[in-house]
Amino acid sequence: MALITTDLCIIGAGPVGLFAVFEAGLLKMRCHLIDVLPQVGGQLSEIYPQKPIYDIPGFSSINAQQLVNGLMDQIAPFKPTFSLGERVEQLHQLDDASFILETNDGTEVHCKAVVIAGGLGCFEPRKPAIDRLEDFEGKGVAYMIKNPEVYRNTKVVLSGGGDSALDWTIFLADIASEVTLVHRGDTFRGSPDSAEKVFGLATQGKINLVLQSHITSINGNGHLQEVNILNRNSEESIIETNHLIPLYGLTPKLGPIADWGLNINFSAIEVNTFDYSTNVPGIYAIGDINTYPGKLKLILCGFHEAALMAQSAFRQVYPEQKLTFKYTTVYGVTAF
Repeated sequence: MALITTDLCIIGAGPVGLFAVFEAGLLKMRCHLIDVLPQVGGQLSEIYPQKPIYDIPGFSSINAQQLVNGLMDQIAPFKPTFSLGERVEQLHQLDDASFILETNDGTEVHCKAVVIAGGLGCFEPRKPAIDRLEDFEGKGVAYMIKNPEVYRNTKVVLSGGGDSALDWTIFLADIASEVTLVHRGDTFRGSPDSAEKVFGLATQGKINLVLQSHITSINGNGHLQEVNILNRNSEESIIETNHLIPLYGLTPKLGPIADWGLNINFSAIEVNTFDYSTNVPGIYAIGDINTYPGKLKLILCGFHEAALMAQSAFRQVYPEQKLTFKYTTVYGVTAF
């Protein structure tokens, strides 16, 4: 895979990471973002896209996904690039103080400064207690959907009761040849509108809805072929399938970042509040992943941290230039 060259590599494409692109763009710095999730937005998009947010200046209330969409519109002139569905595994600092980052998919990014905006850390899927589940990871079992076309004209079983399970069931109903949603309860935790759509698809015969049941084990010959289900009455059944997608939410972990020599306090990265730099020159941490006296884990605080970080990172990217602070009305928003 070709090497990506940029000014700032931002780890985390949540709201704070996205706003950092805007602040960097005003100072003519290019950004590449890496996120383990398959879409931008971090927790807002993955866990609670319909949740109202009340502490964004200028909005009495804004839907979480609307905020993400607005941030993407705001940074569009600066043409950021993305590696989504990938996790940063290695970081190397070169003799000229620049960095090379490597992801689990083999992507390499060369940058002059690193910005860790990973929220609560690297999100990893919660794995249900299903016999042989890990045996079929990458062989029919996936915990997130990167490319829906992979499931076209195939049989898919999803399990879970939240927004992700509902939304992907609705989406895949028009792509897969057969979709089955398995859920332990008979009601859903997700959006009532999405739940109503799922029940409607089941009534129309467009999906199979298996309630009050859970998957106990899976089997196959080199690739997933069937899932075994147990219902509340202890009755067993088998569903033939090509894919199983358990969607039980995500759990945050610091991941490989913990091995980068950063000062870490209770799974958070210590920073200098002058510019939100870490103890490693050239590496910054903004948003929920950092810690300092008086820290508040608010999106709006992360936006403030991104602004100060960008002023400092400018000196990493353009060491020979003098930065004179100006208001955004003076800078203007212009494309590269």
